[in-house]
Amino acid sequence: APTAQAFAGAPSKATDAPEPSEAAKPAAMKVDTAPAAASGGPNFRWPVRGRVVSNFGSKASGVTNDGINLAVPEGTEVKASDDGVVAYAGDQLKNFGNLVLIRHSNGWVTAYAHNSALNVKRGETVRRGQIIAKSGSSGNVASPQLHFEVRKGAQAVDPMDHLAGI
Repeated sequence: APTAQAFAGAPSKATDAPEPSEAAKPAAMKVDTAPAAASGGPNFRWPVRGRVVSNFGSKASGVTNDGINLAVPEGTEVKASDDGVVAYAGDQLKNFGNLVLIRHSNGWVTAYAHNSALNVKRGETVRRGQIIAKSGSSGNVASPQLHFEVRKGAQAVDPMDHLAGI
């Protein structure tokens, strides 16, 4: 707010005040967002390179996506987004097909679903960038893709807020 007031006081005409004030808001938001992202949780690496075909959140159909879905060719190497321990690797959750859950520090968990093959086992320690699975279309999807979730405890958060640039 002080920056917006400083900008608002600078113009010589009162009618010019809103323009600099509006310009100051996005800059202030940009500055405020960076520290919040850094303190709001870790930056994960992208598990695959692919096109986002479904974003996080509620859909018009009433379904909620707790992660993002990335279209990738069958057999694409899926990599761990950060160091952690495999909390689950299996196919017991039907809709997710072959699923890997990795527990990271400070209560963060990442999920990787719809894989054709799993390269890790429960209890295994993994490193950031390690190949943990091969992408596929297991579970309730019609085409090869990776469903990727980021959770803080049990709460799903938008992965896009925590993914570092490619």
